[in-house]
Amino acid sequence: MAKGFTFKQFHVNDHGCGMPVSTDGVLLGAWAELPPSAPHVPDLAGQDRKTATKNTVLDIGTGSGLLALMAAQRTTEHTTVTAIELDAGAALAAQHNFADSPWSSRLTLVNADVQTWATAQPAGAYPAIVCNPPYFNHGEQADCQARATARHTDSLTHQALLTALRHLLAPEGTASLILPDYEGRQFIAMAETFKLHCRKVCEVRTTGNKPVSRLLIALSPTAGACLNEQLAIHHQGSYSADFIALTQAFYLRM
Repeated sequence: MAKGFTFKQFHVNDHGCGMPVSTDGVLLGAWAELPPSAPHVPDLAGQDRKTATKNTVLDIGTGSGLLALMAAQRTTEHTTVTAIELDAGAALAAQHNFADSPWSSRLTLVNADVQTWATAQPAGAYPAIVCNPPYFNHGEQADCQARATARHTDSLTHQALLTALRHLLAPEGTASLILPDYEGRQFIAMAETFKLHCRKVCEVRTTGNKPVSRLLIALSPTAGACLNEQLAIHHQGSYSADFIALTQAFYLRM
């Protein structure tokens, strides 16, 4: 039997990755704001460069490639997805997962530090960015170096991530992320200092009567009202109707 996690349209082998497939990742991949997939129009005589950039998604810290694969499933054949991963083992796993997927021609893996890579990219190149970032700022790190890198901000501080987002995100683009409640609210406040505004936030609870455990966050350089949403994963011992509606295109048994 294949290792990892099988979804309706693809399989993820997460062996060797710091963070295995998780509910957090699936929630973000299903909820993230993605660009409308207008047909790609070739650049003729240099007059249509902006059209091509509308059909791109960037996944920062792809790990096993889950978010990139979900983005590929959710978009049309005209959309390309670039996935950045620092850890060599995770990058190799993601590359294999991409190659085995139905969208291999639209998925590109870059094994690099996003902070260095971002400086070589044109400003505002991406209308949609997804990221399941490291979130522990303190405390004992995991014994496994790959897991420590994926979970702790030593490898990518939130300030460094916001710097990259501010440079890479298109003026009317959206960066979608997931963080624990406390770290997420700190991140939203810090994002304002980078002129990245929270345009949508979803408070996630395991059940309706439990405290908020995660925040799904959508940031944009364009200021405006912030839409507030609520999501409970479970209801009366089963998955909630809202959770099923959000994720049923991916989970096998939904």
